[in-house]
Amino acid sequence: MPKQDQPLAANSSKPFNPLSKSHLARSVADALLSAQIHPLPPSEKFAGAGVYAIYYTASLPMYKPLISHNRSSEIPAPIYVGKAIPSGGRKGGMDFEAAVGNSLFNRLSEHADSISHASNLKIGDFQCRYLVVDDIWIPLAESMLIDRFQPIWNLEIDGFGNHDPGSGRHQQKKSPWDVIHPGREWADRLQPCARSRAEIETRIAAFFAAHFRN
Repeated sequence: MPKQDQPLAANSSKPFNPLSKSHLARSVADALLSAQIHPLPPSEKFAGAGVYAIYYTASLPMYKPLISHNRSSEIPAPIYVGKAIPSGGRKGGMDFEAAVGNSLFNRLSEHADSISHASNLKIGDFQCRYLVVDDIWIPLAESMLIDRFQPIWNLEIDGFGNHDPGSGRHQQKKSPWDVIHPGREWADRLQPCARSRAEIETRIAAFFAAHFRN
């Protein structure tokens, strides 16, 4: 991890299509990976929706394989990849003139708040890259980035991106992320997680063993 992009064979009988979904998604992903590194959240507010990658730079023992990989890699692996769509985007429709607002900046700020509340994480140990993207390409780019980097907070320790379900709606279970990184007050009102901390830590070790082979 990250996965290596596979070049198209020169003698392939399949015509090259520069507008295929895979090529379009890769172009957006590559643009994000060449973007400037920022603190989390970025120091200046900006407008737009798009995709982002969050990087962990400290040395919490459970993430040692990730840190070791990033120290020796030209392309560091994010701990989490996500997207922020324009306000109202989840309601459907194709309003191409809709204002995008500050959805990407706001999403990064929400993540910074979650990290700041975690008892065993420090916001100063996190950085991010972000890219403002036309709405139609956002989900495609996010999927490409997750497939390429296999971020552990996306695939194994899920729940980082969760929100407070609201008053009277706390019947859902606490996420593995909130078990490993306790501190979000609203998460303590949820039902117990389906897995114990020991089980989650075992899965983390197995995840890294599978994704960071020597």
